[in-house]
Amino acid sequence: MHDNKVGAVLIPDAGGCPVGIFTERDVVRVYAEGDDLAVVRVEERMTCSVVVGKPEDTVDEVMALMTERRFRHLPVLDKGKLIGLVSIGDVVKAKLDEAAREAQTLREYIHS
Repeated sequence: MHDNKVGAVLIPDAGGCPVGIFTERDVVRVYAEGDDLAVVRVEERMTCSVVVGKPEDTVDEVMALMTERRFRHLPVLDKGKLIGLVSIGDVVKAKLDEAAREAQTLREYIHS
């Protein structure tokens, strides 16, 4: 995770469908419990009840889900196949871009 600068790793089944997710928080929990990171298996500590999104979900829906369920990574499946992973950073960037577009539209309206 460190080498690839990612905060989460999806754990797929043989068909590529996520059966678990292992995140930075999981690493911290392993460390906090005093376990040896070199011997603990990911499958022992990954989150198995993976919440997934759909391609048609809106940014607002994804943001609400992440906020309500208190997680920072959402795998996106289409017809049972993994097509992406949305991070809270992706959501924040989309919301900032939206706010910038709205501000520009308002500036243009005021100057016209």
